[in-house]
Amino acid sequence: MANMNWQRARTDENKNARKEAIYQAAFTLFKNNGYDKVSFNAIAVEAGFTKSNMYRYFSSKGEIFLNVFADLFKKWADDFSRQLQTLEQEVAAKAFADIWLNSMLSQPKLLDLMPILFTSLERNSSFEELLEFKRLSVNLLYGLTLDITRIYPDIEGEQAFKLLNLSYAATTNSWTAAMQSDALTKLYQLDEFQALKPDFETDLTTSIEIIIKGLKAGNQPNE
Repeated sequence: MANMNWQRARTDENKNARKEAIYQAAFTLFKNNGYDKVSFNAIAVEAGFTKSNMYRYFSSKGEIFLNVFADLFKKWADDFSRQLQTLEQEVAAKAFADIWLNSMLSQPKLLDLMPILFTSLERNSSFEELLEFKRLSVNLLYGLTLDITRIYPDIEGEQAFKLLNLSYAATTNSWTAAMQSDALTKLYQLDEFQALKPDFETDLTTSIEIIIKGLKAGNQPNE
């Protein structure tokens, strides 16, 4: 728990520092306990705030989570876009998949929170909270669709969004599967279950290669 006695922020710099303290506290609690077991008050305590002071910055734990996630998501999208700009047109799907994998591995906090977004948050947040978050996400993803279409001209518009959405879902599933309990780790050491053992990097890159090839094949004219 942060050992801080926050006074009311009077400058933008102070406000940003306080928000960062809240973000760090919230991430720690969400990662360790999941979304449903974390309360607004627990985040305040972890960050060294009183509950009343927390309300100066956020109105709910859902709003806190979405802000934390949006900050991490933007960092990932900016980094991924920069890496995509190094790829030539019609590059092999494996090269695209490798860049996706590396960009995700560079954001471990994002990976840890992605399963929570799907399983808990989106069905518990208010319409207004989700609207703001989804608008930010669409704007970031739109920029990435332009990068994708430059690389693969036959994957554009809705198809480029589909590539991103399916790759995102594959990332979440592969990361969740790789987070094994002690019992599962022991089970996968048995020869009879070796073929079922998750491998995050291989599973994810293979999935994205399949997605790209499937979208491209679907765009080919019927003979």
